[in-house]
Amino acid sequence: RDPAYQQARAAGQIGEQPDGYLGFVTSPSKEVRDIVTDINIKRKAAYTNNAPAGSTVEQFAFATGCNLIAKTKPGEKYQAPDGRWLTRDSGAPVRDTRCP
Repeated sequence: RDPAYQQARAAGQIGEQPDGYLGFVTSPSKEVRDIVTDINIKRKAAYTNNAPAGSTVEQFAFATGCNLIAKTKPGEKYQAPDGRWLTRDSGAPVRDTRCP
């Protein structure tokens, strides 16, 4: 990954959202915005191509978002179901009750 992406993630400027996409915790620089936009476009394409039969792209993206939030590391940001940005600690992240 791009060092600017890693730096922005480590600095808590961006984080995982329940919808399966990256979001901005703070106002990003143009470079970080461009990187996140590119990643989110690639994620959308992957969700579109890999959504199983009987599942919508949004449902597949949500399930993936649940997994991405579960995989965050302590110190990284993620969005709770109520929209608050939280910092992952050593415990389990706060996830939507619909998460598998």
